[in-house]
Amino acid sequence: MGKKSRKVKKPITSSPNTTNAVPALALGYPSDGPSEEEVNSVQTTSTSLQRKLDLLSQFAMDNDRERFVKNFVPLDLSPNDSAAYLEDLTTGEEAESQWSNLIAEILTIAAGKGVTKIEGDEVTRAVFYFQHPIFKECDREVTFICVSGEWRAE
Repeated sequence: MGKKSRKVKKPITSSPNTTNAVPALALGYPSDGPSEEEVNSVQTTSTSLQRKLDLLSQFAMDNDRERFVKNFVPLDLSPNDSAAYLEDLTTGEEAESQWSNLIAEILTIAAGKGVTKIEGDEVTRAVFYFQHPIFKECDREVTFICVSGEWRAE
């Protein structure tokens, strides 16, 4: 075994006018097309709707059910019905499974993963079609409408 030198080697640099210039590296990789995940992903083109979906996703990830419900339910839902829905998601008999399913659906829609199409103008209405992320072979559709600039579930 030989002794290693402690000298730091300086990188060889060359100017563009010399003949031993290093060729530029390719900046991309050859592709065989989009991945299956990219093909099976459709996100909204509406920035305001995407902001709402991202906000709902954040409330879901924070397990903030109250803020989620306040930002999710239709604007014309009565305060009593809204409170009952929140109660179903927090203390109801199947609260945890309902909440888990709702979170999974919102995260799916927000990311666009598994969304097969979006119908509507995405200005006043958007209908998301997707396969439920937990229950395989369970097709779902979720509709959001925009009323006075506020996106809500229908």
